[in-house]
Amino acid sequence: MIHRFKSFLLGAGPALGAALLATAAQAEEAAAPVAAAAAAAPTLDSGATAWMLVSSALVLLMTIPGVALFYGGMVRKKNVLAITAQSFAITALVTVIWAVIGYSLAFTGENPYIGGFSRVLLDGLEKGSLSGPIPESVFWAFQCTFAIITPALITGAFADRMKFSAMLVFIGLWSIVVYAPIAHWVWALDSNAAAVGFLGKMGVLDFAGGTVVHINAGVAGLVAALVLGPRKGYGVDNMAPHNLTLSIIGASLLWVGWFGFNAGSAVAADGRAGMAFLVTHIATAAAALSWVFAEWILRKKPSVLGLISGAVAGLVAITPASGFVGPKGALVIGFAAGIGCYWASTTLKHALKYDDSLDAFGVHGVGGIIGAILTGVFAVEAIGGTAGALEGNSGQVLTQLWGVLITAGYTAVASYILLKLVDWTIGLRVTAEEEREGLDIALHGETVH
Repeated sequence: MIHRFKSFLLGAGPALGAALLATAAQAEEAAAPVAAAAAAAPTLDSGATAWMLVSSALVLLMTIPGVALFYGGMVRKKNVLAITAQSFAITALVTVIWAVIGYSLAFTGENPYIGGFSRVLLDGLEKGSLSGPIPESVFWAFQCTFAIITPALITGAFADRMKFSAMLVFIGLWSIVVYAPIAHWVWALDSNAAAVGFLGKMGVLDFAGGTVVHINAGVAGLVAALVLGPRKGYGVDNMAPHNLTLSIIGASLLWVGWFGFNAGSAVAADGRAGMAFLVTHIATAAAALSWVFAEWILRKKPSVLGLISGAVAGLVAITPASGFVGPKGALVIGFAAGIGCYWASTTLKHALKYDDSLDAFGVHGVGGIIGAILTGVFAVEAIGGTAGALEGNSGQVLTQLWGVLITAGYTAVASYILLKLVDWTIGLRVTAEEEREGLDIALHGETVH
């Protein structure tokens, strides 16, 4: 009996082995999708989350108190409360809009031109919701700070003459109609981290907001300055900054906060974030020096206003490039931004006779354009995955130029329509008497002594 059983096993061995192998193969094949899904599913990275929480706070610091103080020191004393209040009020207004509809329009859906409504009132955003390696709540907060600072930058162009009520209505509409769609065009990604927006699909490089933030805000500011017209007494009265100490503190806060702006856009605590931090610092220093030396040569004195304006110009220009270029590219971008923005804020503005009160277009618009185009020149494939012209991909410069033109064209037209709409309904500008008296007392009933 035992002998017959052994013979059966020997005879059936090959067939039985094949059957067992086939069963094992089927089990492995069935398990493969499960393993792949598990590998593809995002998991929380506590290090990245900690860095993004810090970055979000740093970018919020850029608006309040950074932009508020930077702009507040540059206006006349009778308007300092009004301009700082605009930054503070925009922070509150845009935060609510971002929670209600802005975030959903910018970062959901598969449409290449506008987002969806799945996150209206942050519906479905829960404690465990992830956006890549970080909680979606943290990603929401980080992007909210970008949505806040962008319209706050615009206020520098129409300082001293827009009604507070008109500012609130215009900025609220602009955040929905202009900012959210452009953010979607450039930064929206699908579940596989592939570009959804049409500018992203075109290959436009904008690591941290050259098009979305600075060109967008700068061009909108220029349009606002043209629609409102110049301040009363512009070119005749003394409109020098009333307290540059406030402005240098504001610029210093912007420099520090910008590390969250640029390095935080890596959405990770890694080598790319470190490189973005490095090039941001280098470009800022280079631009501060090139602006102030140009001014020193042409006007015989290096002004404090020129020094801090140059630093901000460098911060602006390196923003789109920060995740794509190395130190050498950062030096060139910084030097170019300092000289280019100095020219735009003095020679160009005076030649075209527009009153961009605090040079929102001259610094942010022109600086953003310089940075966006030079990103196409100096992009390093080993850093950001895309080569620039210096590495043989000259077509990237043209792609960047298209991104600049499309962004500037859309924000110019849309901003003009919104400004005219507000003007036809509640009026944009304060009265001549209120402007002479000062917006602090005329609009807010308060003043600085």
